[in-house]
Amino acid sequence: MLEAEGRVVMVTGANRGIGRAIAKKLLERGYTLSLGARDPGKLETWERSRVLTACFEATDKRTHRAWVDATIERFGRVDGLVNNAGMSGRISIEDEDDDAIDQVWQVNVKAPLSMIRLCLPYLRASGNGRIINVASLSGKRVRNDNVAYNMSKFAVMALTHSARRLGWEDGVRATALCPSFVQTAMTSDVTKVDASEMIAPDDLAELAAVIMALPNTASIAELLVNCRLEDMV
Repeated sequence: MLEAEGRVVMVTGANRGIGRAIAKKLLERGYTLSLGARDPGKLETWERSRVLTACFEATDKRTHRAWVDATIERFGRVDGLVNNAGMSGRISIEDEDDDAIDQVWQVNVKAPLSMIRLCLPYLRASGNGRIINVASLSGKRVRNDNVAYNMSKFAVMALTHSARRLGWEDGVRATALCPSFVQTAMTSDVTKVDASEMIAPDDLAELAAVIMALPNTASIAELLVNCRLEDMV
């Protein structure tokens, strides 16, 4: 396992839900963190000596670059990137709302792509760079009519495998973390699964910490995490 001390990890959407849980878990494990959110004031700083907070607006690439630049200025390196920020946007094929589809695509696909582009030189320089894209089981199969979200998560799977291939020789390992229902604000209106039966964010964070710590010789390309029994084909 890789030593966490001295390793810097950037986490998008770290102010709540899965992102907050991952950030908290990584901090407990000894990582130095750079946390991004639309409203940095809502981010927890925990140990200020090991935590940088910054504005990250998924639809504004200027904030992406400014945040990466601030991270390098403060810590001098980036060893891990967790692309967690995302949105649902319940849109079906029959809904003629291309603007809404474009927003889902911008947040769920183009923002992670932008962050990978910006961080890749530093992840390569690390020799043990790690990318975790929080995807979804909706990127592996389709169980509803939410075409915008499903399309975006399938695209995240392709992005993850592309990053994995591109950075492999330089020690960069990319993983798609694919949960089903997670007990967060995004699933607060879900009725098909009771909240008590959903994946706890802390449990998903534990898996993210394991992925971040695995050596180059034990890479996980996709990690599927379900809270109920279903066939995966």
